[in-house]
Amino acid sequence: MNNKLKPDWAGENLLSQFVNLLIQTEPIYKVMKHQARQVIIKTAEKNGIPWRKNYDRLAASGVKDYLKALTNPQVTYPDYYKVPFHAYDEGNLCWQAALEAPSATYSMALRVWKNEKLTWEAAHNRLRSSFHNVLEIHAPKEVRDILDIGCSVGISTLELHRYYQKKQNYSIRTVGLDLSPYMLAVAKALDTNNEVSQWLHARAENTELPDNSFDLVTLQFLTHELPSEASTAIFREAYRLVRPGGAIALVDNNPKSTVIQNLPPFLFTLMKSTEPWSDEYYTFNIEETLEKVGFETPVTVASDPRHRTIVARKRGN
Repeated sequence: MNNKLKPDWAGENLLSQFVNLLIQTEPIYKVMKHQARQVIIKTAEKNGIPWRKNYDRLAASGVKDYLKALTNPQVTYPDYYKVPFHAYDEGNLCWQAALEAPSATYSMALRVWKNEKLTWEAAHNRLRSSFHNVLEIHAPKEVRDILDIGCSVGISTLELHRYYQKKQNYSIRTVGLDLSPYMLAVAKALDTNNEVSQWLHARAENTELPDNSFDLVTLQFLTHELPSEASTAIFREAYRLVRPGGAIALVDNNPKSTVIQNLPPFLFTLMKSTEPWSDEYYTFNIEETLEKVGFETPVTVASDPRHRTIVARKRGN
């Protein structure tokens, strides 16, 4: 059994400080950023995901026509969102990040079961199913309204919507919310059958959606991209939005995962170079914070070798 609460390369210990020093050294950081992109692209293309072709095809699809209609001019971007991450100088606020996001999303699952000979499609389906399987046990049995916070290009949102729509005999209302209108434009383009009710450009800390309006609020692979203060504010907003008896569900990197704790130095250094809030995430007690904002005691499940799913209910009437 693994008793370590987090990786040695995250937090305040010497290894973490040394890695951070390398990242803060501009010439070294530029090399790291380039290498991080190359690792992701090569992993994708080696496993049958045509990264460059996907980018070109999506760019030529008319996706950019959706940007104006989806952009909320009232949105102000917090400072934490304007720092470089994922090897993009503009973070998620650019077309390059949005147009590459589908390929990056599909390749993500390949790292989870890297020692198994899985197609990217099989790995992706297993990754999504591992989250849905936990929801089947610990989330509310009746779900009619879903909010997917930090939905990116909507792949997680569509998969979640289809999962619930298939198992229910009534219509599901699903909303995908993100802070990047570029990501939302791609989400709209990928949602070819208009399955998702709304793609919403808003701050997750202050959505301006009605109280008690969702049975399930999800954050899928989002929290590791946030400072703990922002995560806390989003949990508080989720508590306001969830109906009594409903739940919040998060899936993200598992600090206790032996796979993550034992990443080779090359890989964890590259990962930290593109994830500026890693140290805060790996030392942030999500379960304790969810309880502090009002949710019941969360259930945490190691849903796959790299990730954990956390589900917390809101007390019923």
